Amino acid sequence: MHVDGKRVMIVEDDLEARESLAAVLTAEGYAVVAAEHGQEALEQLRKSPTDFCLIVLDLFMPVMNGWAFRDAQVKDPNLASIPVVVISADASAARRAVGLGIAAAMTKPVDFDRFLAVVGEYC
Repeated sequence: MHVDGKRVMIVEDDLEARESLAAVLTAEGYAVVAAEHGQEALEQLRKSPTDFCLIVLDLFMPVMNGWAFRDAQVKDPNLASIPVVVISADASAARRAVGLGIAAAMTKPVDFDRFLAVVGEYC
C-alpha cells in the first residue's frame, strides 16, 4: 500500500505502543522505522529525509520529548515538510499540539481505523 518505498517514522518511548502501531502499519503494507525518543528520530530522519511520508509522534518521552522534536523538525529545511500525527495519552496535550502545525492529533488508546485513515491521507 505504501507508495515509492516511502516510510512511516514512529517516535514512541513505550515499547508496547510502538510495537502495536508498527504492527498495524506493517500489516497494511507500510514500511516502518521506529525511534524511542526525538533525538533518535532526528538522527534517523536526517539520513534519508525524503524517504518518509509521515511521522507518528508521542509527546512525552525521555531524552527529547515530542515538543522539542517538533521544534527541531520545523527548523530543519530537509525535515520541515514531513507531516506529523501526534498520539498522546494526555488529551489536553494532544489538543495543544494542534498549535504545532501538525496534520492530526489522537489520544491513546489509538482508534486504529482512524489512525490508518490519517496515515492513508499522507502516504
